Amino acid sequence: MNTWIKLTIAITTATLTGIAAAQGWSPSRNVEIVVGSAPGGSNDKTARTVEKAIVEAKLIPTSLTVVNRPGGGSSIAFNYVSQKKGDPHTLLIGTTALLTNHIVGTSPLSYMDFTPVASLFNDYVVFAVNANSPIKTGKDLIAKLKENPQSVSIGFATTLGSHNHIAAGLLAKSVGVNARNLKAIAFKGSAEAITQVLGGHIDMVTTAAGNVASHLAEGRLRVIGVSSEKRFPGAFAQVPTWKEQGANLVYGGWRSIMAPKDITPAQVAYWEGVLRKVASTPEWKADLDKNYWSDDFVGSAQFSKDIVKDYNDIKAVLVDIGLAKQ
Repeated sequence: MNTWIKLTIAITTATLTGIAAAQGWSPSRNVEIVVGSAPGGSNDKTARTVEKAIVEAKLIPTSLTVVNRPGGGSSIAFNYVSQKKGDPHTLLIGTTALLTNHIVGTSPLSYMDFTPVASLFNDYVVFAVNANSPIKTGKDLIAKLKENPQSVSIGFATTLGSHNHIAAGLLAKSVGVNARNLKAIAFKGSAEAITQVLGGHIDMVTTAAGNVASHLAEGRLRVIGVSSEKRFPGAFAQVPTWKEQGANLVYGGWRSIMAPKDITPAQVAYWEGVLRKVASTPEWKADLDKNYWSDDFVGSAQFSKDIVKDYNDIKAVLVDIGLAKQ
């Protein structure tokens, strides 16, 4: 091969490499979305909604699968993804469990062991009692908690210190009740906690609105307060916010996409762009409405700042509850 041909090949190769770099990164093999809970829960719904939107709109050039790795309050999934350091083909459904597990000491991993890509939405907490409960309103609950915090058994998923537990603690704190005196009971899943309320075995459940919507509509449960800034639509339209009932409580658990540590800025930008497209589709917005999820998309740069503040705020609550040290 003569020198001119070699030079031409070298220039062509360099040009193509430069064009590829300018166009940015894209996945070259199957992508996994890892979920830290079993199929059917809110985290799994999030993953499968994202998967469906990406696949149907052909937003990436490769296949995409949802992988469930339940257990340990999502710690098993967190461990799995953290071991994929630098691999942009592995994504994680991130929740506030990533913060709480580290704060209470059940996991050595924290948000600093992952790359925040985007926060998709907030899942605000509802407080529900059996339809036959003597607790008719949020004000009734506040009165009972002030009289005796142990008089109301509160169930939630999946661990002590979860965002559902934090919501109950924040309510107590907002009305002058010591949060660590609450009668809090953790269940493996929200479905189990709801079953216990329906059976009259516990007094109340704190959970996502979508988990109790059908029970509310059919008259089996009564929702006495929601932790959102404004009322939910549909079956929840008559349920007042906690602010309307004299408690300064607005709190939701965000649902996000995290990637392993040490992926490149181009890879972060690629996935953020894909997720922005997902969040703009009518199908995604319909799923938000169906599950009573709040449309609060936040990109990587801002989410990376928000997560630091959230860590400090949540730690303060968990100290109040008695699950963490100052």
